[in-house]
Amino acid sequence: MVSAAHPQAVEAGLAVLRRGGHAVDAAVAIQMVLGFIEAPETGLGGGGFLLLHDAESGNTLMYDGRETAPAAAEPDRFQLFGMNYPLAIAIPSGSAVGVPGLVAMLGQAHREQGRLSWNSLLQPAIALAENGLPMPPRLQRQIEADWSLRLFADTRDYFRQQAALDTPTLRNPAYANTLRHLAQNGPQAFYNGPIANGIVQRVNAARWGAADMTEEDLANYQSIRRESVCAPYREWTLCGAPPPSSGGITVLQILGMLEQFPVAEMDPTAATTQHLIAEASRLAFADRNHYIGDPAFVDIPVAGLLDPDYLQQRSQLIDPTKAMAVARPGEPGVRAEIVELHPDTEPGGHGTSHFSVVDAEGNLVALTSSNEAPFGSRMLTQGFVLNNQLTDFTFDPIQDGQLDPNAVQPGKRPRSSMSPFIVLDAQGQPRLIIGSRGGSRIIGYVLKSLIGVLDWKMDIQDAIALPNMVERGRGIELEADTPLASLEAELTAMGHEVSVVPMTSGLHAIERVDGKWRGGADPRLDGRARGH
Repeated sequence: MVSAAHPQAVEAGLAVLRRGGHAVDAAVAIQMVLGFIEAPETGLGGGGFLLLHDAESGNTLMYDGRETAPAAAEPDRFQLFGMNYPLAIAIPSGSAVGVPGLVAMLGQAHREQGRLSWNSLLQPAIALAENGLPMPPRLQRQIEADWSLRLFADTRDYFRQQAALDTPTLRNPAYANTLRHLAQNGPQAFYNGPIANGIVQRVNAARWGAADMTEEDLANYQSIRRESVCAPYREWTLCGAPPPSSGGITVLQILGMLEQFPVAEMDPTAATTQHLIAEASRLAFADRNHYIGDPAFVDIPVAGLLDPDYLQQRSQLIDPTKAMAVARPGEPGVRAEIVELHPDTEPGGHGTSHFSVVDAEGNLVALTSSNEAPFGSRMLTQGFVLNNQLTDFTFDPIQDGQLDPNAVQPGKRPRSSMSPFIVLDAQGQPRLIIGSRGGSRIIGYVLKSLIGVLDWKMDIQDAIALPNMVERGRGIELEADTPLASLEAELTAMGHEVSVVPMTSGLHAIERVDGKWRGGADPRLDGRARGH
C-alpha cells in the first residue's frame, strides 16, 4: 500500500511493489515523481528523513538526509549590524540554501535495502516530466496565491508561465534530463560534476546573502543512518525521527505528558480537551527550543527528556482550567521547570511532503521531505527548486548568554520538525505509519492523528480529517472553517492567545487493522491511499 500527496506518485510506488520491490525501492520512485508534481514542497534540491521499519529484524531506523550549512557559514549568518534579517528577506537569499541531502539519503537507503535497479526507479518520473500532465489544481492555487513568485525570474519562467496557459500544463524537460543523468550515473553524480557545478553557480548568483556554498561542500556531503527515537505510550511503542529532527522527541514528550490524563474519555471537540493538548505542546516546545539541535554539535539529553518521571513532573505544571503564564523548559533529572529562563520562539515554515509505504513483506517506510518554505529559495537549477532550509536555524545565535543549540555552524544540520512515525502494538507488530507536511505545525498535525487513532479509536481517515489545532509556543492556532474555530472565545477566556487560520496539513498514513492494511490521505490535498 502507498499513501501519498498525488495519484501519480501512488501509482509509481505501487508499480514498483508489484514488481517485487522493497518499500525503499518504492520510496525512491515516489519521491522522484513528487519532485516533479510537488516541486514547491519537495525535490532534489531539498532534504528529508526516511524512517524504515524492517519486518525481519523488527528494528526501526532512520536515514538522515537533512541539509547542511556550508563550511564557510558563521553563527551570525542571518544578522546584519546585530539585527536579524526579516524572514521574507532571508528566504530568497544565498544564505538560505543548504547543501541538499535528499539524493544522498535515497542513494544510501537504496544501496542498503533496495532490490530493483536505481535506473529503473527513476523512469516513471522521467516520463512524467518529459511528457507532462495537466497542472494539479492545488499547484495552480499555490502559484496564484504566492505573490512573491512574480518577483523572481526562476519562478516566473517555470511556475507562473505554465500556470498561465489556457490549459495549465506541467512539464519539466530540464528535470527529466537531470534524472536521466542520475539514472545513468547513480546518486553520487548529484554531488560531483555538472549538477553540483550548476547548484553552486545558481546559489552564487543569488541577488543577496552569503554566496559561500562550494563544490567541495557538495562533494563532502554524507547522509547518516541513525537509530530511531522510541518511547511507550499506553500499550503502544512509538518510534520517530531523532535529532536533528525535533519531531520524534517533541511528539513523544507531549504524549508522555498527556498519558497522565484520561484523554480517551475526553471530547475531541471540547475546549478543555484542546486546552490540555495545547499546554502539553507548549511545555514540549519549550524543551525542544532549549535542547534540540544537530547531535554532532549539541549534547542532547534524549533519555532524560523522554524519562516518564520527568514527563510526569512536567504534566503537573498543567492546570486543566487555565493557561500557564509562561511555558519554560525543564531540567531532566533535576527540576520540572527552569524558572530563571525567558524562552523565545522562532519562525516556522509550512512546506514539505510526506508519504507512507508498506511492501509485501511488511517493511514500512515513512518519508518526509522538504524544500522548507513552499517554492524554497525561489531559485531553480536544472529543473528543481533549491531549498531555503538554513532559515530553520535560529537567527539570533546567542540565547541566555550561550550559543543556541540551533545556531548556524559550519557543516551543521538545522533543527527540523519533520515527524515520520511508526507505531507498534504490544506484540511489537506494526499498527500505524504516519507523517505530514506543514513546517513546525507538522508536530501538531501528527499528534492529532495519533491521538485520534490510539485514544479515540478512530479509523485513520477520520483521524486525519479531524480539524487541526496547533500550539508551537506561539499561541493556539485553530483551523479555519472547522468546528474547532468556534472554540476561540472559550480558549481565550482560559488565558490562551488564539488565532483562526487556514492550515493545510498533508497527513498520509497506513494502519494495520484485523490483519489488513487500511490507508488514509489528507482531504486537504490531492492525495490518495491505494493498496495491491
